Amino acid sequence: MSDLNIDQENEQELVVSEAPIKPKRPPLYKVILLNDDFTPMDFVVDILKRFFGMNEDKATQIMLHIHHRGIGVCGVYSKDVAESKVQIVNDYARHNQHPLLCSMEKS
Repeated sequence: MSDLNIDQENEQELVVSEAPIKPKRPPLYKVILLNDDFTPMDFVVDILKRFFGMNEDKATQIMLHIHHRGIGVCGVYSKDVAESKVQIVNDYARHNQHPLLCSMEKS
């Protein structure tokens, strides 16, 4: 009779299994442009089209938002992509002698 109890305990142990672990999604970051009084509006539109893949209408809409509100989101990306976009935009603005500032913040 004691052998029967041991077999039942072993069967119960085999049935118990751990739930699969779900990997966490990496945090996302907003890439933002800050308004200034010197960078031409058409240059901002060019940046939004060139580096963020926006069409003319969307880029103009975002540029006007930045102009009126002082800040605007260009896109939301993983940390590495956001850092790259910030660096590329800031380098492009400096190369073209504009003080436009691009930065990122956790979404």
